[in-house]
Amino acid sequence: MTATPAAAVHAARATLDLDGRSLSYLDFGGTGRPLLALHGHLSEGASFSALAAALGSEWRVIAPDQRGHGDSDRTPDYTRAGYVTDLRALVDHLGLDRFTVLGHSLGAVNASYLAAELPERVDALINLDTAALLPAGEASALAFVLSFPYTASTRDELLAALGPAAPMLGGALRPLPEGGWRLPFHPQDTVTSETAVHGDHWEQWLAAPCPALLLRGTDSQVLGAEHAAEMTARRPRTTHETLNADHFLQLRDPQGVHAAVRRFLAHV
Repeated sequence: MTATPAAAVHAARATLDLDGRSLSYLDFGGTGRPLLALHGHLSEGASFSALAAALGSEWRVIAPDQRGHGDSDRTPDYTRAGYVTDLRALVDHLGLDRFTVLGHSLGAVNASYLAAELPERVDALINLDTAALLPAGEASALAFVLSFPYTASTRDELLAALGPAAPMLGGALRPLPEGGWRLPFHPQDTVTSETAVHGDHWEQWLAAPCPALLLRGTDSQVLGAEHAAEMTARRPRTTHETLNADHFLQLRDPQGVHAAVRRFLAHV
């Protein structure tokens, strides 16, 4: 889900070609230390604009639209291997020998896998409200998006079809080159991806030796207090903070997220 930026920040949009498939990303630029920011389902790289502004010139935030989201092309593959292959290609393309990786929800799982695969390159890991164990076999929490049309003739028509979700998604709708408008994600792809992200991710959460921040919402639908405590206790060099929010921390308490991330990064 896309948070509204708190302040205007310039970001250059670029595209990486991956064997004919486009991976779009925002680079907020500067000479600061690189931070790779990974969004969750129903969201996109632009959701980190306010964070980039809050971190200032000390950090260079790079926020991809992960496969099938935003301006990045769709793909039949929404497995961890597929997502992480894209991210490895991106950091190699940008020449990031060392970087911090932050993720929310889908992005937090992908961040753990990336850190596990590149422990010598990831300086720190930031997990925004996502469990190391996401039970498999349950009905998709995002199944409601299957009622959304992917495209419509006009923006107003598409907004009307989104119903209560229109305020949340309206700013992210995309015009089509041939006319009409589309969602920033395909409904069926989203359910496929959300189903695939469920499973046991303990091995990857524990794999990287870098310091980590686990930030949890007190009313989270995804990460319970006991599980967060276990994630913190089992992983050395892990800091645990809570915010008075649900799973969508950046929407509910963006200033709290920014402050917690800044505090953590000051000691990395």
